[in-house]
Amino acid sequence: MRVTVCELPHEPEALAAAWSGLCEHTWRNESELVLLPELAMVEPFWEEATFAPERWARAEAVSEGWLTLLRELRATHVVGTRPVTIEGQRFNQGYLASGMHGIVPLRRKYFLPAEPGGWEAHWFQPGDSDFPAFRAGDLSFGLNICTELWAVERYVGYAAGEVQVILSPRATASATTAKWLSAGVVAAVRSGAFSVSSNRVDPTGTCGGVGWVIGPDGDILATTSASTPFVTVDIDLALSAAARSSYPRNVFGSLLHP
Repeated sequence: MRVTVCELPHEPEALAAAWSGLCEHTWRNESELVLLPELAMVEPFWEEATFAPERWARAEAVSEGWLTLLRELRATHVVGTRPVTIEGQRFNQGYLASGMHGIVPLRRKYFLPAEPGGWEAHWFQPGDSDFPAFRAGDLSFGLNICTELWAVERYVGYAAGEVQVILSPRATASATTAKWLSAGVVAAVRSGAFSVSSNRVDPTGTCGGVGWVIGPDGDILATTSASTPFVTVDIDLALSAAARSSYPRNVFGSLLHP
């Protein structure tokens, strides 16, 4: 499967240029799956501690508008997250977009930080505590949204459920890139799946870019950068099945199924 990761800004002028470049890249590389950053396209309202209804409404409207433009990527599948209100509660919800099925809701982010620069718990309610496997054609994938990349206890379920790819849309700072990349390696090695992530980027470094594709044994296959903000990797999904039967996954598997 041909997978594309990216780093995208949210400022309108910069975003327009980046989107044009991403569309050209995905057309040229015939991308089958594109992963967008966490809450792509909207302003980072969660950086403010005080909830503001008008900013929330604006973010929902902007995100909804961009959903209609995902077809411009000409990819078979696009995965991202969006702000949504459901029965009066606010969530950071994953979605899968495809030409065949339109926009399909996925799980909603459960683990929400509340600290300077990331007051998500003030803006969102906790979503789904379950981390199921989703399908996109022949692909089986899990969705760990940003902070949830650290939910390492969920990876045993992914290994048992034969998840092939863990998708992690992020909004993480440049100063912590090495730490997050390490988490991506652990996700891959522990689950026997490919770890795939895209990140937001801004001039301040509050979001520092660097998307990645990591193989099931922890090999970093590709990363994005300021000079290369879009990267496409052809991944062999069969490698995930082979990895799950090898160390260290087989050790834990024997404990689960004596």
